[in-house]
Amino acid sequence: MYIKSYEIALTRFHILIIRNNRHHLSYTYRYYHQNITVYYCGHEHNVVSLAPDKIYSIMIKITLPDGSIKEFEKGTTPIMVAKSISEGLARNVISAKFNKTTVETVTPLETDGSLILYTWNDKEGKTAFWHSTSHIVAQAIEELYPGVKLTIGPAIDNGFYYDVELPNGSISDNDFPAIEKRALEIARGKHDYKLRDVSKADALKFYKDQGNEYKVELIENLEDGTITFCDHDTFTDLCRGGHIPNTGIVKAIKILSVAGAYWRGNENNAQLTRVYGISFPKQKELTEYLELLEEAKKRDHRKLGKELELFTFSQKVGQGLPLWLPKGAALRERLEQFLKKAQKKAGYEMVITPHIGQKELYVTSGHYEKYGADSFQPIHTPKEGEEFLLKPMNCPHHCEIYNAKPFSYRELPKRFAEFGTVYRYEQSGELHGLTRVRGFTQDDAHIFCTPDQLDEEFKNVIDLSLYVLSSLGFDNFTAQVSVRDLDNPDKYIGSVENWEKAEQAIINAANEKGLDYVIESGEAAFYGPKLDFMVKDALGRQWQLGTIQVDYNLPERFDLTYKGSDNELHRPVMIHRAPFGSMERFIALLLEHTGGNFPLWLTPEQVIILPVSEKHEKYAKKVLKSLENNEIRALIDSRNETIGKKIREAEMSKIPFMLIVGESDEAANTISVRKHGGEDLGAISVTTFTDLVNKEINSTLKSFKE
Repeated sequence: MYIKSYEIALTRFHILIIRNNRHHLSYTYRYYHQNITVYYCGHEHNVVSLAPDKIYSIMIKITLPDGSIKEFEKGTTPIMVAKSISEGLARNVISAKFNKTTVETVTPLETDGSLILYTWNDKEGKTAFWHSTSHIVAQAIEELYPGVKLTIGPAIDNGFYYDVELPNGSISDNDFPAIEKRALEIARGKHDYKLRDVSKADALKFYKDQGNEYKVELIENLEDGTITFCDHDTFTDLCRGGHIPNTGIVKAIKILSVAGAYWRGNENNAQLTRVYGISFPKQKELTEYLELLEEAKKRDHRKLGKELELFTFSQKVGQGLPLWLPKGAALRERLEQFLKKAQKKAGYEMVITPHIGQKELYVTSGHYEKYGADSFQPIHTPKEGEEFLLKPMNCPHHCEIYNAKPFSYRELPKRFAEFGTVYRYEQSGELHGLTRVRGFTQDDAHIFCTPDQLDEEFKNVIDLSLYVLSSLGFDNFTAQVSVRDLDNPDKYIGSVENWEKAEQAIINAANEKGLDYVIESGEAAFYGPKLDFMVKDALGRQWQLGTIQVDYNLPERFDLTYKGSDNELHRPVMIHRAPFGSMERFIALLLEHTGGNFPLWLTPEQVIILPVSEKHEKYAKKVLKSLENNEIRALIDSRNETIGKKIREAEMSKIPFMLIVGESDEAANTISVRKHGGEDLGAISVTTFTDLVNKEINSTLKSFKE
């Protein structure tokens, strides 16, 4: 039997409606739990009787994070999937990702795929929450500052910002309450976020009519058919998506600060006003965050670095180039010696490389191609055509050290380590104390090994990194395996085969060491995957500390070889590692983590001796000599000040122990010990105190075991 007449209607959600008694269609659909195959202009076999005016749903398969697969009608939204799991989940879901693409919770799902649902407790949920709030704040600014030009408003690690060009005047701290008040009024309206497609022509017209050249520039760089606007309330913004369901979910908003920012980060462009803010689903969470922020201000490494006389900056020397003061230099030297001692046990050899290198060196390594345009520009010598660069990385130099002589497989692995200073140009607006500088020293090392040695060497580096973290009080951490973004292969150099081998080697090592790790796509370096240690500090903030990278690419670029047991030349594998990352950034984070109260073994001054009066100075010097003989770092405060003032200033300097010596102490050959923070340990002998100090140091600073 052949079709003579039929009628097919597709609803918005692609539900097939069939009318008349019998039809033959060329698709396979699922109706309830039965497969129905129907043919259009087909043969008489497999003819199916269909009920008239019956709705036949097209089904799709949704894979959830736990690996389970559920079937839903085509056109089902993420929020509908959440409701099918539980009403409680549905109430908390604020964002979703389908087939690795961020979608709205009401986006129809048209194909089979993997779905991840996010709540406020997820990083991705916070990203959607804060980005959505940036729209609310932008609307408030637009209403309060007529003629303002809006540019971009992304979520950041903690909150969001929106860059605006004000028609005149500026936004100050005094304006924050008015912006917050209006933003909260908008939020309480519970306006749905609605994403809609817009043609390029209509999008350009919309912003040209507003006179907003910034949005016009953004749209001109987009392809027609990929442009979307987001609407809520009376507000419309150019946006590619990633919103919470409605504004009502936002219960607390705080404008944190304003700063200058160049359009698109280019200092040759117009300077805009960047409004920073943060928001929460509960007022209580905002209150707790602001309290945390106040504590963070007290622990700001720039503030503590100045108070503790560790480092400084000079405009004459140059922005982003720290100067280490004597106490800071001593602290840094102690950290270096700590790691050098462990490295020596682990079989590393120290090397030294120059601060500059020929441009060709970095062309070979690939660094110039990736970073050359944004680096310090070449140094030209009197010789025509000769160009040098300030060293941006140590690894190309270490490759040339390896190339200085031939190696046999019997001589591998070779482990070259260096505290090497490198230079990278950062725009002035991006500089931040020691955490973002233009010159910094890396605790860099590169291991050249055979493929068979890779797993063991990688695990050994993990052991060294864990030793560093535990010795310095960073006990709360997870590991992150950073791999390629498979959708953007042009970001990386090297063969797919080598990348796959390197990624698997890292995952194997992480598993064997029992690390709590996550895999992050797109976070790899351009030349290889890596393992990063993500550490939480005392305030619960997460930082990346220490990195280990597998690299098959630089050995190829530098033609590194070794002679194998078969007497043939083979390519070594290269491991990059830096447990500290950089000395500058590590010390900054250590300062903020400890609040300046460094581990006793590391602190620049362990003890300060406070003579009650001038006549007790001779005894104070005797105590000092005894401490120094036991390698305890101490000094005497012999100023003509009251003992109370000396104690207060020693507390501010965060010196762990104060030894008060007076007439009774001298007579009994004891010292009165006071710990930083006020704890009184009473009068004890110098020998007893020395044992106390050594016991505390030994409890935190263990010897590294190979």
